[in-house]
Amino acid sequence: MQSWNEEQWAWRYEAWYEQGPGYQAASREKALLQRLLAKLGPVKTVLEVGCGTGYFTRWLAAQGLQAVGLDLSAAMLAVAQAKGATVGYLRGDATALPFDDETFDLVAFITTLEFIASPMTALREAARVAKRGLLLGVLNRFSWTAFRRCVRGLFRATIYRQARFYSVRDLIRLVHQALPRRRFTLAWDTTAGSVHLLWGEFIGLSVRFEERE
Repeated sequence: MQSWNEEQWAWRYEAWYEQGPGYQAASREKALLQRLLAKLGPVKTVLEVGCGTGYFTRWLAAQGLQAVGLDLSAAMLAVAQAKGATVGYLRGDATALPFDDETFDLVAFITTLEFIASPMTALREAARVAKRGLLLGVLNRFSWTAFRRCVRGLFRATIYRQARFYSVRDLIRLVHQALPRRRFTLAWDTTAGSVHLLWGEFIGLSVRFEERE
């Protein structure tokens, strides 16, 4: 059995996006996120929390945003920096962001909330440092993909063994529970399209903050 160290796993994670099913899934996810970005109004700066190897941070920068990526994993960040994009990266904790209030227009979590021990705390921190809103992307617990990953985790160690998958209702409830005093407008979609909307493997949700009184 082949043994992988943390940095090798990070490169393998990045490579998954570059071809085959990973590339196809990422293309669908980016198209969905792009539609939701348009609903957030004019934004210039974004922090991606749990950026991993920076795949989506680089994509956000390609949309014309000033992007910063934050992650706890030094190995993931090493790969992100090795990709050479003009994006800033730093190591940090999603539940204690090292930024002042309203530092960024937007804070994004893209397949990150599933792996955070306290997602409610992370969302509150994100709302503190975000001026205009949040962009969330999660794996749908009602999708066939999530089911397969859960079953696979029963028989071998995978990163999904400890993951918390969300439904659309779960995600909306989490946002309302995390931000009870904020006024905001929600919009969501999945990668399945309108026919099988609730079963799409990836859910996107935009949280657009209303002006404070």
